[in-house]
Amino acid sequence: MKVSVLGLGQMGTAIAERLVDAGHTVSVWNRTPGKTVDLVARGATELEYPYEAWQSEVVITMLADSAALELMMIDGFELLSFDGARGKFLIDMSTVSPESSARVANSAATNGIRFLRAPVSGNPAVVRAGNLAIVVSGAEADFDAMRTLLSDVGPNVFRAGEGEAARIVKLALNLMIAGTAQLLAEAITLAEAHGVERADLLEIMSASAAGSPFVKYKTAALLAEDYTSTFSTRLMRKDLDLILDSAAAGGVPLPVTATVQQLLQACVSTGLGDQDFMSLLIRLKREAGHPA
Repeated sequence: MKVSVLGLGQMGTAIAERLVDAGHTVSVWNRTPGKTVDLVARGATELEYPYEAWQSEVVITMLADSAALELMMIDGFELLSFDGARGKFLIDMSTVSPESSARVANSAATNGIRFLRAPVSGNPAVVRAGNLAIVVSGAEADFDAMRTLLSDVGPNVFRAGEGEAARIVKLALNLMIAGTAQLLAEAITLAEAHGVERADLLEIMSASAAGSPFVKYKTAALLAEDYTSTFSTRLMRKDLDLILDSAAAGGVPLPVTATVQQLLQACVSTGLGDQDFMSLLIRLKREAGHPA
């Protein structure tokens, strides 16, 4: 299948790699130059302009935020209004607000473009390992038509329903991940303050009821004290902003999430914004007087 991928951050690049390796004809574009080189060497084709993406049957976007998605589709590049797009698929895999997604959906429908919301749960290593989870909402027929393609990106593909349901599910998942990261940071800080080795704690934790895939994903980096970003503190803070906005719109109190959002903001404000969101541990260890 001919597929164009727009947005080559860490996740977009990993997604494009999976599609190339699965045998699809892949075209790529990124607003910042230079990010296409490795993918072209791998077999992808670089697009000079983003509207050329509609030469493909499917356009996949993986963008930083709601503003970037709307800029690409409606307000700036206006990809949804280009000739040749009618009848084709737009699959957005970004984490954006339900409100922005709905605006894109309305414009896509007006222009005869088949739109699927398909946010993902996982980091680039998870994508490359073939373990990504993809949550999809939109018309059932469109989901059925794209399910095989999505499975080539990640094997765990779920349809959440119509409309913006996938956006809400993704926000709910990130709520859990951010909260778990803070609790993990607290558990490590408490244990180490009393002389427990981090490796021992994480081994026991992984085998206990408190264990989770998240703890296992983070164990190696935590043991190495490696805070290289798989998903930055700044982006996680952005996602919690979206979560709290959606909670307010639905009249739902989220007191723990609100607290974690403030802690992430504290990390950003003290220079940790580009580190992995497990910088929550760095911040907490500093507060405890035991720098990580």
